[in-house]
Amino acid sequence: MEGRGSRPYRTTKYDENSRKQQQTEEVVEPEDTIKSHSNVSTVEQEPFMGMKVRRRSSMYRLYKGDYIDAASNEPILKLLTKQGDRQVLFAENIVKVTRKGRIARCTLLITDVALYILDAESFSTKRRVSLFSIGKVCLSECSDNFFAIVIPQEYDTLLASARKSEIVTVLTDARKKIGNPEPLEVSFSNHFEYYIDSEHIREVITEQIEGGVKTRFVDR
Repeated sequence: MEGRGSRPYRTTKYDENSRKQQQTEEVVEPEDTIKSHSNVSTVEQEPFMGMKVRRRSSMYRLYKGDYIDAASNEPILKLLTKQGDRQVLFAENIVKVTRKGRIARCTLLITDVALYILDAESFSTKRRVSLFSIGKVCLSECSDNFFAIVIPQEYDTLLASARKSEIVTVLTDARKKIGNPEPLEVSFSNHFEYYIDSEHIREVITEQIEGGVKTRFVDR
């Protein structure tokens, strides 16, 4: 099989016949309960351009950025001092989909120069990616929580967070501020794929069903 370097990231049409021969995982997410909101709402953000079917609660959510008090977290402060990062733009405990297709807790940290995946308990670094290295972010058009961070020169990462809209907005704005000439690409499709390592691809297929959203993972 060709490696990541010779096969660019692409979106393919889902083959129903081949699906039966592949490993499939399914996740069903219930619809959010509609809550009361204040009169102050989050302005629709540029990366979404009307493409994303956003949750009612997401549309009226005020963005906070740091949801774990990273500014007072000693291990995180030591990490930022060591790496030379100057500002925490976003911090939250989320989940990631592992190479084996399992759900694992982790901490997502976005600074002025990098994205970090940290251990959810010790806050040790599992992965650090320069904002310059992120090629694009893939999301479905449904109100699910999954999104893929695509790093063309490495392997990609599939994460899940109810604050996905805020994360994409933070990444887009941060890239602009560091002077990257190429804007961050945000791709919307109910069928996208990402590299779980340098050679193997996982497809993410999302569909709206009664009472929620169903997401399937297909390894090939």
